Amino acid sequence: MLAGELYDPGDPELKSDRVRARAICQRLNSLSPGATQAKARLLEALLGAVVSVKINTPFVCDYGYNLRLGSNVYFNVNCVLLDVMPISIGNDVLIGPGVHLYTACHPLSAKQRKTGLEFGRPITIGDDVWIGGGAIVCPGVRIGAGAVIGAGSVVTRDVPSGVLAAGNPCRVIRRVTENE
Repeated sequence: MLAGELYDPGDPELKSDRVRARAICQRLNSLSPGATQAKARLLEALLGAVVSVKINTPFVCDYGYNLRLGSNVYFNVNCVLLDVMPISIGNDVLIGPGVHLYTACHPLSAKQRKTGLEFGRPITIGDDVWIGGGAIVCPGVRIGAGAVIGAGSVVTRDVPSGVLAAGNPCRVIRRVTENE
């Protein structure tokens, strides 16, 4: 799976890992807003490390251990991270409500899809990125430092650093200036 090759998502070990992550997410999502210590413990269990992240629930991920988060990362409500491959997020990143990050892929051939095998491609998000609400980032995408992704965008290709990009499919609109 982590090599980007076809794998069986029904593998017992992978199923167990997903059940574990979903159980932790369920507990995380049921905490009261003021339960900061319990939230920190659950995030450490989910991610395998102490992180400087603020997650507004509900929040869902497949595995948790494939998330690599920099410091001062913010997730608004209803974010979904399908992390069959690494999702690497830099420092000082804002992720709006309802953002979905997908690393999971299925073969294009119907014959291959019927086998049930799938594969993944990593997502990399640089420092100081803002992803607007409802955006979808597709497998294999890299978003450069300082980029802004407009709300509702579907990001199917890499986005360079320091630009505003938006749309479906997402495309560069213009450079971002220091005074905005």
